[in-house]
Amino acid sequence: MATKPVKKVVLAYSGGLDTSIILKWLQTEYGAEVVTFTADLGQGEEIEPARAKALAAGVKPENIFIEDVREEFVRDYVFPMFRANTVYEGQYLLGTSIARPLIAKKQIEIARKVGADAVSHGATGKGNDQVRFELGYYALEPDIHVIAPWREWDFKSREALLEFAEKHQIQIAKDKRGEAPFSVDANLLHSSSEGKVLEDPAVEAPEFVHMRTIAPEDAPDKPHVFTIDFEKGDAVAIDGVAMSPATLLTKLNELGHDNGVGRLDLVENRFVGMKSRGVYETPGGTILLAAHRGVESITLDRGSMHLKDELMPKYASLVYNGFWFAPEREMLQAAIDYSQQKVTGQVRVKLYKGNVSIIGRESPYSLYDQDLVTFEEGKVAYDHRDAGGFIKLNALRLRVLAKRDKR
Repeated sequence: MATKPVKKVVLAYSGGLDTSIILKWLQTEYGAEVVTFTADLGQGEEIEPARAKALAAGVKPENIFIEDVREEFVRDYVFPMFRANTVYEGQYLLGTSIARPLIAKKQIEIARKVGADAVSHGATGKGNDQVRFELGYYALEPDIHVIAPWREWDFKSREALLEFAEKHQIQIAKDKRGEAPFSVDANLLHSSSEGKVLEDPAVEAPEFVHMRTIAPEDAPDKPHVFTIDFEKGDAVAIDGVAMSPATLLTKLNELGHDNGVGRLDLVENRFVGMKSRGVYETPGGTILLAAHRGVESITLDRGSMHLKDELMPKYASLVYNGFWFAPEREMLQAAIDYSQQKVTGQVRVKLYKGNVSIIGRESPYSLYDQDLVTFEEGKVAYDHRDAGGFIKLNALRLRVLAKRDKR
């Protein structure tokens, strides 16, 4: 129930059943004027119908905001994250996590524009997204009133939600009358599926759950080889054709899909404390991660590369937990971006039945010196005898320990 007077609220609105119910609930429980924001993040669904649904629910035309944010999403959120080679708990490429701060930012911008005194989202009280949305809101507008319906309303079951929808003449798709087999979140970086048929982590996910990739065993028997060009840590071209960030990721998604790349079945630790099982598909991101590490392997020195690898888990946790706008994430980003100044070059990638292999890499800033590493007589002077002193100096403390333990 409402606890604070609210005049106008900006709702993150997909046009689906849940956010349609939330829209009407905000109108009835808070008596608030609702402003809707619908983002095209590359989820693969038509978003324009959200306008008609919002109008049908009584939202004024000037209060309906629909925006294609795919380029901004990839350029300002996905690419900076991939410069860090970000992976949460060793596997998850953070496809859902990285989209939330952008949506929160847009909601706050709209709230300022229309003079709204509150924002709202459709995340449940058990998940991570409520944290991500709200940390974003508060970081950008510290005194904003946040309405989280799933933590406030009295609905106890899915059936109660459907009854509310019918009472208020909210359109219900036929497949919504039963229990959905699983829930899906998607954007240009990935798709995630959770719940229902996926709740038992001991049972293999049904093939119908997968929507972004074909099964690796059904992929072509012939490898697909192509090149990716990088400039300062960001991918800029495929097979020599320059592309915008969103266009490039879209192309990588197509290549990944066709070769069964990017599937992940994961049990992860949520920020709120529970474990959850999800099936994720990140075809383009999986390729991008391997390719970026490939170009870094010849352009970053050992110290920089190893330090990045040490910082990455902290960076990943910050993104996963919703601290995109926190100063520590921005500090880490500054260090990561500094490391990418010479991460420019081309990698050759081979995709085959779910696998991504880097089979070639070159750069004008390469640190790889064939004369140094060759087993043949090199042009660069390297005295093998120097290694003896190097080893003895590094062994000194070990020898001291060994002598002590013998005493």
